[in-house]
Amino acid sequence: MRCISLLAAGALALGLLGGGARAQSGPQAAASGAPAAAAGARTGFSPGPGSAAMPGIQSANIFQIAPDAATDPNYARQTNGERARVQPGNNAPMWRAVGGGATGYSSLPKSEAPEAGNLIQPMVQYPGSRFTSAGEAWRQVRNNWLIPYGGALLLIALVALALFFMAKGGLGASRNDGPRKIERFTPFERAAHWTNATAFVLLALSGIVMAFGKFFLYPVLGLHLFGWLTYALKNIHNFAGPVFAVSLVVVLITFLKDNIASIWDLRWLLNGGGMLGGKQVPSHRFNPAEKGMYWWGMFFPGLIAVGSGLVLDKLIPGLGETRGEMQISHMIHLVAAVIMMSMLLGHIYMGTVGVRGAYKAMRHGWVDEAWAREHHALWYDDIVAGNIPAQRSATGPDGQSSATPRTVRPA
Repeated sequence: MRCISLLAAGALALGLLGGGARAQSGPQAAASGAPAAAAGARTGFSPGPGSAAMPGIQSANIFQIAPDAATDPNYARQTNGERARVQPGNNAPMWRAVGGGATGYSSLPKSEAPEAGNLIQPMVQYPGSRFTSAGEAWRQVRNNWLIPYGGALLLIALVALALFFMAKGGLGASRNDGPRKIERFTPFERAAHWTNATAFVLLALSGIVMAFGKFFLYPVLGLHLFGWLTYALKNIHNFAGPVFAVSLVVVLITFLKDNIASIWDLRWLLNGGGMLGGKQVPSHRFNPAEKGMYWWGMFFPGLIAVGSGLVLDKLIPGLGETRGEMQISHMIHLVAAVIMMSMLLGHIYMGTVGVRGAYKAMRHGWVDEAWAREHHALWYDDIVAGNIPAQRSATGPDGQSSATPRTVRPA
């Protein structure tokens, strides 16, 4: 019984304390509600019926806070601080500045984070885009111009080569099956060529999948498999790029001397390389079509693609640190790469099925006299005259070392 009495006494004491607290909260609530009501009267906002005014930040529809504030002639030019005085919570001036490319304060050093204070890039107009933020302008150029027209150029090149092969077939009568007496490419030249060609094929295939794969691979492979494939090819692209860059420079230097234009090239061009007369036009070691491939398919677009690719890989100090630099580099890279791929499709075609015996020349390095005379008569004449050695390396056509250089006598 004593326990029950103690529990009853404790409950009575708690009840008295709670009643005193409720009695004291009434005046305090009234006192705190007065400023809130006054603030509501100033701003035009008041709590809804049945809701108690609470101290601190209140939720509100900013369009109900001083709705006549927009009648001020300087309303659109107000700073965020000025807007907060007439419409608290309306941060439109701040976000309008952010959308316009304004750069705010950041404690990060510019050397480490040059765009740390910038959320949305400034307004620009790239060729083919509207005047808009730089990120959106890049997206418009890429999606509306580079991807559709770049893909169309590659398809046109493939279709044109297919139609040409159907109409002409392989060019030349000689298949380069005779005794190989003339060294067309040294082992060093072939090694440089195949290294560069391997890197180029890896770059071209991975680039095509990354740029155009969502149109023809994604519907077949699905989201996850296509994502993993693209991720793997992206890494292959990044590692094959420097290999291509170094081997391209080696190839360009190695074959520069024989790709300088001469007066004989004009005759070849006037006859369409033999297409108009049905007979091969004499040329030196490389004909004008091959020289054009060197300059317009490899030298200029190749160096541009390499330079822009190194910027995208952030391998050039001081470049590729900002989004704008990356966007411009990407557009240049894509244009140069598409031009290079379109041109080199013709080179691959002529070096495989387009000209009989041409692939054997690059694979083995040697050609027979009939092939050299038919396709590069001026080069063959220089070899016969002794102006150019028939063998330029220490390795013979059978892959064995040859102490005695080969010579070619007039047929």
